[in-house]
Amino acid sequence: MSTGNNPYAASFGGQMNATASFGGTPAPGDLIRDTTTANFARDVLEASRQQPVLVDFWAPWCGPCKQLQPIIEKVVTEAAGRVKLVKLNIDEHPSIPGQLGIQSIPAVVAFVGGRPVDGFMGAVPESQVRQFIDKIAGPAGADQKAEIEAVLDEAKALFEAKDIGGAADLYGAVLQADPDNAAALAGMADCMIAAGQPENARQLLAGVSEELGKDPLIAARIKKLEQIEEARKLGDPIALEAALSRDPDDHDARLKLAKIRNVEGDRAAAADHLLTIMRKDRAFEDDGARRELLQFFEVWGPTDPATISARRRLSSILFS
Repeated sequence: MSTGNNPYAASFGGQMNATASFGGTPAPGDLIRDTTTANFARDVLEASRQQPVLVDFWAPWCGPCKQLQPIIEKVVTEAAGRVKLVKLNIDEHPSIPGQLGIQSIPAVVAFVGGRPVDGFMGAVPESQVRQFIDKIAGPAGADQKAEIEAVLDEAKALFEAKDIGGAADLYGAVLQADPDNAAALAGMADCMIAAGQPENARQLLAGVSEELGKDPLIAARIKKLEQIEEARKLGDPIALEAALSRDPDDHDARLKLAKIRNVEGDRAAAADHLLTIMRKDRAFEDDGARRELLQFFEVWGPTDPATISARRRLSSILFS
């Protein structure tokens, strides 16, 4: 898939050209072709070792053949590479159908791994052709789902390696194939936030459905954006640090500083400030430090090292 028209590209000041491909439809000539007796081994037997090949045995005088061909060509094209279609004119090339015992046409035989595995005869309706292809090649979308998961893993790795543009390219490619993919939407929002464009992230997530907005990945990014907006109003972190140096028990300054350090990405410092408040005064703002820390956990995720470390320290305070 090319993302030259990627709607998410503008947020990063340039055009994203992802290398991800999700079963994009090959050119018709790659999916549908005529064959001959001489080329049958190459076009069918060898090709079927790579993907299933349907062979349509037909003749120019056959009325049902003329009914079936546009149907099967349409379904094969829409299958986008899950199968290939090879057509053989039995009048011009009678030896192959004779060897296979084809006695009536139209006849369609599926080859997998170099041998015939299934088939049908007659001008069947489009729905039956689809069912036949699903039976031979597996349900539509299975391969695409696996490819998308692999691309999401690669995008996450790029993001963690600070390659924000590369990660955004891949998340954008996934979103073009699957616009409601929660992991890709969350990842794209992370890229926008990391690029200093939280407003773009806010606009992206504002467009999701109510149901999708409840997904934990999306909900966490929405919460993260709320934390960023709140931190903007909390004052100068240098001034807050100065206030703490004068009075280490200035819990209000420490709470504000924790929120600022969180949106800056210094999760260890953010957690440390909140845990310090808890050790000194659990009653401050009605146990507000603990409640704020739990909100941090929602955004960080349960497997983040900062969450795991802070939870361990939180437990020691709660149960000491």
